[in-house]
Amino acid sequence: MKSINAIRLAGQEVLPLVEGGKGVSVSNGVSAGHWAAAGGIGTISAVNADSYDSEGRPIPQIYHGRTRRDRQAELVRYAIEGGIAQAKIARDISGGRGRIHANFLWEMGAAEEVITGILEGAPGLIQGLTCGAGMPYRLAEIAARFGVHYFPIVSSGRAFSALWKRSYVRFSELLGGVVYEDPWRAGGHNGLSNTENPLAPEEPYKRVVALRRVMNGFGLQHVPIIMAGGVWHLEEWSDWLDNPEIGLIAFQFGTRPLVTQESPIPESWKKLLFTLKEGDVYLNRFSPTGFYSSAVNNSFMQGLRRRSERQVAFKAEAEGAFDTAIALGGRGREVFVASDDAARVAVWAAEGYSQPMRTPDETLVFETLDTAREVLADQAACMGCLSQCRFSNWSQKGPAYNTGQRADPRSFCIQKSLQTISHVDGLSPEEEAKIIDQNLIFGGTNAWRFATDPFYANGRIPTVKELVERIMTGR
Repeated sequence: MKSINAIRLAGQEVLPLVEGGKGVSVSNGVSAGHWAAAGGIGTISAVNADSYDSEGRPIPQIYHGRTRRDRQAELVRYAIEGGIAQAKIARDISGGRGRIHANFLWEMGAAEEVITGILEGAPGLIQGLTCGAGMPYRLAEIAARFGVHYFPIVSSGRAFSALWKRSYVRFSELLGGVVYEDPWRAGGHNGLSNTENPLAPEEPYKRVVALRRVMNGFGLQHVPIIMAGGVWHLEEWSDWLDNPEIGLIAFQFGTRPLVTQESPIPESWKKLLFTLKEGDVYLNRFSPTGFYSSAVNNSFMQGLRRRSERQVAFKAEAEGAFDTAIALGGRGREVFVASDDAARVAVWAAEGYSQPMRTPDETLVFETLDTAREVLADQAACMGCLSQCRFSNWSQKGPAYNTGQRADPRSFCIQKSLQTISHVDGLSPEEEAKIIDQNLIFGGTNAWRFATDPFYANGRIPTVKELVERIMTGR
């Protein structure tokens, strides 16, 4: 194993270890502060982070606005106050060691307004902006306004080239690093393009070498690449160290920091991670963002998958193979489906899945009446957490403030699910475990390794400091 040495990143000597940013209270000021205190780069999430009342209790993010636009304004205030609170916590814990970065999604609701508000309210506390989930052309301009370095997340050299030519070339001095996030292995939302097969992972080495060639062509030999997605033991990446084809390299850990004493996720979540087997985290396309994402295949994901399987195409009038009438809902409105599909609909109804819901693709999915009502209530309660949402058809662009498409019941309210799973204080262990099973759990595809890595034997949960020290050994 080659020695793992500190690197110079954005003008500062740090360990080449980055805590991956995980939204909605999963990487917060505590986890980031301890990661930075250990000499690395800690990352707070700027996606609807927690703020606190005068007694230090998290403030519930409850919405009172009558319209989606009103509720998004409330969401922005929560996000800014939470981001500022987490930045202060991180810097206090780090004691000025390492670096503190903030991570945000370009396609989150009011992304520019949120990160601008956080930087204005926490001057000097955040040293880098990390951003992905879209093409963040204006990231560099925002960073330059506040004199902080920026770290775009890309999944190919082609994506970086587009960002550079359109925007980043004008702000090159503040480009602190480029995060290559492997679209097949990383947790959360992934950058698979329409030309890439989600079932055929490509080796990251060739893709990162291609990214380095693009960067070198722009004179960026001095800018590190941060490898993210699928990183567990650094000894497995030893051929990347001191490799002229790769150049300056650091490594991002998103999944392993989940199981630390300072990790804010519930204990039932941590325990669940010890039970995963290879393949239990998989790529899916249920997210309301429209992006692929990697998540644990729990009851929540299985329910979404079964809902999509209870799906048939239909026509308003009899046409070709659509020759069999079925009655929908309480009013019994007729539509026409294929005869085989009519038989399937009858079986689903007998099982309790009698409530049809239209999709944007002129299909119907069938659910129980209670679940269908919950879906409709969640769609109506949309608070604009994304710039546009296929689940609720919200768009933050006027004048209509909708996507122009029908709301899609095959997706879900991501804000509701992530807030629910992150805030289970006061519940019994049984209730907490149920919440964990019935909500979205993002994770990298290597999460199964918690169960096999001897470092975590007998359910051991290390401190962040112990984890960083372990990683630096190559393991």
